[in-house]
Formats: sequence, structure tokens, C-alpha cells
Amino acid sequence: MKFKAEQVPFSGTGYFSGIITAYLAQEPDLRPFYQHSPDHAGIAAAIEARKKFTGHRAALVTALEKQYRLLPATSAAVEANIRLLGSDDCFSITTAHQPVIFTGTLYFIYKILHVIRLSRYCKEQFPQYDFVPVFYMGSEDADLDELGTIWMNNEKISWSTTQTGAVGRMHTDGLEPIMSRIEGELAVQPHGPELLRLLRDCYGNYPDIQTATFALVDALFARYGLVVLIPDAADLKALMQPVFEDDLFRQTASRLAEQTIDQLGAHYKVQANPRAINLFYLTEGIRNRIVQEGTEWLVDGTTTRFTEEALRVELQMHPERFSPNVILRGLFQETILPNLVFVGGGGELAYWMELKAIFTHYQVPYPVLLLRNSFLVVPEKWADKIHRLGFAVGTFFKPEQELLTGLVKDHTGNVLQLEAELDAVKGFYQQLKTKAGAIDHTLEKHIEALRAKATRPLYELEKKMLRAEKRKYKDQLRQIQAVKAALFPGNSLQERRDNFMPYYAMWGSAFIDLLYENSPAIPGAFVLLEEQ
Repeated sequence: MKFKAEQVPFSGTGYFSGIITAYLAQEPDLRPFYQHSPDHAGIAAAIEARKKFTGHRAALVTALEKQYRLLPATSAAVEANIRLLGSDDCFSITTAHQPVIFTGTLYFIYKILHVIRLSRYCKEQFPQYDFVPVFYMGSEDADLDELGTIWMNNEKISWSTTQTGAVGRMHTDGLEPIMSRIEGELAVQPHGPELLRLLRDCYGNYPDIQTATFALVDALFARYGLVVLIPDAADLKALMQPVFEDDLFRQTASRLAEQTIDQLGAHYKVQANPRAINLFYLTEGIRNRIVQEGTEWLVDGTTTRFTEEALRVELQMHPERFSPNVILRGLFQETILPNLVFVGGGGELAYWMELKAIFTHYQVPYPVLLLRNSFLVVPEKWADKIHRLGFAVGTFFKPEQELLTGLVKDHTGNVLQLEAELDAVKGFYQQLKTKAGAIDHTLEKHIEALRAKATRPLYELEKKMLRAEKRKYKDQLRQIQAVKAALFPGNSLQERRDNFMPYYAMWGSAFIDLLYENSPAIPGAFVLLEEQ
């Protein structure tokens, strides 16, 4: 396999929000909402801030050692990195995602490879320290519609199950129909049988989604030393008891977040809104909000109720039954990990910017926020079509009609613009304006209105001429539409729809290596990978 790599600016793709393009440009009005700049200097500052935080390294290492006993084995690199996390001179570089079945979309893979690449970069830049790439699994998410869905060949495939509650805790029963569905498509590819064996091993031999996902991620990335953390553990949540108690009884986090959102929301779209209490009650089959009603706390949608005393006892005895929502999840992550950098997508970074005041209040170091790398993988078939149409691959971020307009203007022999005619009309009315204005300057507005009325039909005629000429390019339009549908499924980015499995089935682990080798560290980038 041979690919040509090219980087394009995130802002040039048209697929990133205003707050993210502003963050990448380091606009001054966003500066109050994050701690460190996303560069070498920011990481250096984050190291110094993290060194002052005692942290919970021993508890983290113990939890990881216990977790990894669920696997028959992992790599020596992973085992070494777990031990390193116990050292005060070691820091983590972290990304996070929910345990979507079969990894969900391509960016699941991309963000993991980014933290692996960034860890190597940090070791090169700060050799006196060690850096461990960590995948933090959001296994307590209960959104089955999202986590139980993948897309293959532009077909939505959903897991049919009656299970409820945290998806990570769900049994893997019922995934066999999906396995059978994807087998027909993958088995015929060069590395398809190898991939199918791996999937059956992970989803067939482990009892729940979070452990199956853990096994799959380890199988794909252990050779790089990636450490997977499943934070749904009593010993780790016990470290958050003071924060959880404060949220339940004083609701500090919501007040802090609301103040920040009021300021941030004046200029940008708000990504996440706090609730009065930002904890769920998590037991078998449920992950429901905890709501205060008078002097009692109830679990929404159930008959479970607690007095204040009973709820304090429950938190003390069973911290694993309390699950943070998006407002407290990041604080939990940064409390239990010695973390420097959080690598996330645009939506993730946007909601992290709502949380800085919460970190300050609880005196937990706030990480460097880094936008994850993005990729557009262009197989040779589609690259050839693009070039035969006369385009560069990077131009296909544009809408199809804009692409067709450019193609028509480049190839037509007809004049499609009425520049000379419009200039003549404008010149005529400018002369009238000068003459009339000399008599009475109030007539100038009337002349301007006449000019606008006269030129409007000419602009409309231009559009009609272009539409008429475009009709002669039906074949080219169909080709543009075919390429757009393949590379931007559902008018979205490829990475937000496609799954990694067809690519792995075609190219095997070399596909992972290709992405890793072309993953920038800092700054991140949107990378076009064009098969040669």
C-alpha cells in the first residue's frame, strides 16, 4: 500500500464550529476559558502545574493492574507504562471515548493514535520525563442509540437488545447477527479473516461491552504501549467522594458552570448544560439522574429515594453507584490520572471550555486542550476519478454545486458572466447620479434605486446562463456526486460515519501504521491520505 499525505487547515474544510476555529486561531476572547496554550509552551506549563498536584498514582496503578488481569496478556510496553504511571516523573496524555460497538466511527481510532504520537513527541521534547498514552473509556454512557450503532457500506446497523443502563456493563449477547452481517463483507478482503477472528474473540469471550472493547483496543494498540483505563471502579470513584458529596448537597459545580456558560454563550454555541446535580445513580440496568425534592433525593424514573443521611451512607459504602455526567466527567478523569493533555474532537473541547472554573474551585490541574487529528482516506479508485475530473482531492470539501460551477467555468467556451454589460449599466447610472446630484443631492438615492433595479435582472440572467450551461455537464455532475457520496457519506466527514473495519480488512495492521506515521503531534491537522 502506498499513500500520499497532504495537510489542510481545519478552518479550510468548513466542518468545524466557530468556537473551534477561534480556539485554533487563539482568539483573545476565548483565552479566559482555558488554562494552557496548545503548543510546546503550554505542555511545559502543564507539567509544572501537574507536579504540584499530589494525585493518586498508587491507587491508579493498582486499579490498572487489577483491570489488566481481565486479559490473558498484553504487551511488555503496556506493562512498563502501567508501572511508569506510579512515578512522579511520568505523565499521561489522554483521550476518551465511549465503548461504541466495534469502535463505532473512524475518529475513535484517530484520537487514540494522536495521543500515542503526542506521547512520543513529548518524550523527545522533555526527555527528563516519561509520557504514557491513555485511552479513558466512557463506559457508563447509557445512550444505546449512539453506542449500539455502526455504519458499513453506507448502511446503518444497530444492535437489537432490550438491555438498559450503562452500555459498558451490558452483556454482549445479541451481537451475533451483526457479526454475521459484517462477515459477508469483510471475509473476502485480504485481512478480513484475521479481523473477524479478533472480533469474535473480543465480543465472544468477554462478558460485557466495556471488557470486549478493552480487549479489542488492547489488541489493536498494545504494541504502541497504549494504556486503557475503565474508570467504572469503586476504588477510583472513592477518590471523588468529596466532589460527589459537594455536588449532591451543595451543587457547586452547576453554579460554576452556569456562570461560565453565561459568559461563553454570549459569543459561541453552548455545548453542554449543567443540571443542579450532575450525578447519575448507576446499578444493574439503570443509569438515572439523581434529583433533589425537598429533603429527599430520588433516582429519576424509579421508586428509589434517600434521606440526606442515607445518601451519605450510600456514597460512602458504594461509590461505584455514582456516575458523573459530562460536567463532572472531566474532573474525574483529571483527578485519577496524572494528565497533561486532553485530545478530543471539536464538541469535546467546546464543553471542556465550560469547565475551567470547576477545576480551579476543586484545585485540580486543567489540561492542555488539543484538537484531535482528522483524516480523509481516499482509495485509488476515487482519487483517479477526482483527477480525471480535473480536481485536486482537497477541493472536494466544497459543496458539489460549487465544484460543478468551477468545472463548468474552466471548460466552457461560452461567456457566462456579464461583467462588461454590468459595468456599462453601473457607469451609466453613475453619470446620472453625478448630474442629478449636482441639481439636488437628495436625488442620488433615487438614482441608486434605479441602478439596483436595472442590474438585478442582469445578475439573474447570469445565474440562468450558468444553470443552462451546467445542464450540459450531467455526466460530470454524476461523477462528482458519486465521489462526494463515497468520501463524505451523509454530507458529513468520512470519519464521523465510516467504521475502521473495511479499511483494516483491506490493509490489515498496516492501515493503523499508516495513520500513526502521518499523525501530527502539535499542532494537529486535517490529513488527506490519497492512495497511489
